[in-house]
Amino acid sequence: MEKENATLLTEFILTGLIYQPEWQILQFLMFLVIYLITIVGNLGLIALIWNDPQLHIPMYFFLGSLAFVDAWISSTVTSKILVNFLAKSKMISLSECMTQFFSFAFGATTECFLLATMAYDRYVAICKPLFYPVIMTNRLCVRMLVSSFVGGILHAFIHTGVLFRLTFCNSNIIHHFYCDILPLFKISCTDPSINVLMVFIFSGSIQVFTILTVLISYTLVLFTILKKKSLQGIRKAFSTCGAHLLSVSLYYGSLLFMYVHPGSAQTDDQNMMDSLFYTIIIPLLNPIIYSLRNKKVIDSLAKMLKRNV
Repeated sequence: MEKENATLLTEFILTGLIYQPEWQILQFLMFLVIYLITIVGNLGLIALIWNDPQLHIPMYFFLGSLAFVDAWISSTVTSKILVNFLAKSKMISLSECMTQFFSFAFGATTECFLLATMAYDRYVAICKPLFYPVIMTNRLCVRMLVSSFVGGILHAFIHTGVLFRLTFCNSNIIHHFYCDILPLFKISCTDPSINVLMVFIFSGSIQVFTILTVLISYTLVLFTILKKKSLQGIRKAFSTCGAHLLSVSLYYGSLLFMYVHPGSAQTDDQNMMDSLFYTIIIPLLNPIIYSLRNKKVIDSLAKMLKRNV
């Protein structure tokens, strides 16, 4: 009977970010502006890369894909936040909750693979410039891109599928602003140890693999840069890699803190602040980081603005 009752809870309440009602409108406007800037920035970057033949090279091919994933993550999370600011009821069904988590997990995992792919691309471009066209062929780039997205889908399927073994009976209140996997563990009536182990194994393995790819690639890049005698060459290399290193540091830092140690003692507020960073702030910052530190993107934007003025 207890197990039957446990399956009756199929709707949840997202507590969200509101602490005082008088801040509701202000918070709604702030997140709306952030969301609009994020979408315009990322989709604008995609359009810029698509329309400029000079940017039709692997580096910008991957950058455009990263912009798409950032827009996807922001739409998955921020759109629900905006709806909850205006809605009287903050209820979300189990199916909606699982769908939102699947969408987020797909985007977050794909971004990990894309960042590693971009690091490898920079390694080949700087360490083996003469062989770059031979190594980074269109076929290889497409395979790496497809592998990143397929990996994201498979990883999301694994965790979403295992989530369905959980039952919810004691509480339907999710202390978060979207359906994340860790808050669901806290309100589950079923022992989530298997789920936690799956997060540690799969999420941990993906992050270790992609981080090692980034670290090894940029370690080799650093050695190559230090061997250069041309000051201009050193500046160009650092300029090319600086934006990617900053983006990688911000993204992996927050993800590692959240998911590699899912059993660590953190308050709900701390978890929400960490999640806020990699679901909303990083997708907002990425197009700014990659645009402001990339001369080709700035030049392409300037040419596009001149044509339209």
